[in-house]
Amino acid sequence: MSWNLRLTEVCRINNGASPGSSTQYYRDFPQLGYVTIDYNHEPTQYVNNDLIVHEELSAKSDHQRLMERLELYEFVEQQVSGDGNCQFRSISDQIYGSSEHHRLVREQVVKQLKSNKELYEGYVPMVEYDEYLNRVSKCGEWGDHVTLQAAADSYGVKIFVITSFKDTCYIEILPRNRRHHKIIFLSFCAELHYNSIYPEEEYPGEETRKNKKW
Repeated sequence: MSWNLRLTEVCRINNGASPGSSTQYYRDFPQLGYVTIDYNHEPTQYVNNDLIVHEELSAKSDHQRLMERLELYEFVEQQVSGDGNCQFRSISDQIYGSSEHHRLVREQVVKQLKSNKELYEGYVPMVEYDEYLNRVSKCGEWGDHVTLQAAADSYGVKIFVITSFKDTCYIEILPRNRRHHKIIFLSFCAELHYNSIYPEEEYPGEETRKNKKW
């Protein structure tokens, strides 16, 4: 297993054991990769809320793997449009009960990035920071690991992402200062699409969704 860790004040994730674990890794993210793990192609065990998940690292599709994990964790997806705004739409759905406030979420994230350049600049690969800001400020531009961390920091909330990555069931993005006890739940089909997800017993009806707001 290789981590390539670096002590910083940003990109705090908890990858592995149980969702309740307080372990924090200060991580130097590769672009959209989150973690680098080598299990030498052996079967992998994930311990999640005292439930051991034994997953063979076989050639199954990312979507199939993600669906199996959502079923395992008892989550339901709220589909959002795949128009390039899916990360922001999914966060909008979690906060406001509708994906239609994605522009507001993007504005908040970009504001966070502009106001705290020293925290995020080192995690923007291959382009100048101002060029990156100009790009992600445009509607339809994909969000990435940096905008996800900035969203957690801006809203002061933990973000829990169930992924389709072979070696990583889920990722927790921790805010610099947590101001809300609620958690943003997202699914991520690797390198393609985010959706908003809810625990089965908490999936909101239409009326609840219309009135939802933090």
